[in-house]
Amino acid sequence: MIEQASERAGRREVRILVVDDQVAFRRAAALLISVTPGATLVGEATTGEQAVELARRLRPDLVLMDVRLPGIDGPEATRRILADAPATRVVLVSTYEQADLTGDLGRCGASGFVRKQDVDGGVLLAS
Repeated sequence: MIEQASERAGRREVRILVVDDQVAFRRAAALLISVTPGATLVGEATTGEQAVELARRLRPDLVLMDVRLPGIDGPEATRRILADAPATRVVLVSTYEQADLTGDLGRCGASGFVRKQDVDGGVLLAS
């Protein structure tokens, strides 16, 4: 996914926004991004509303979006981000299996879904 976003963006660096209400996951994601060549953390958000606003201002190439957030949830924030910037890639993340989640994960426009436990540099590069 990072390689695809780099090609789409016409540059080597992939700008990533991390959205999660759990500080531990945000810190882990920031650390992972910091050691992934070609990836740069451009911002962090704790709510769906913050995610939409930051995505509008920062124009990330990739958004790692928690499914369950305070305020609007991840799928709704994804819809709003993609309505404003359709070329943005959004990957939904959750501690739950995708099959265990209700709602319209598949219809929100996200590029993919990854369990938080499975997020690593290889997953980001392969997605």
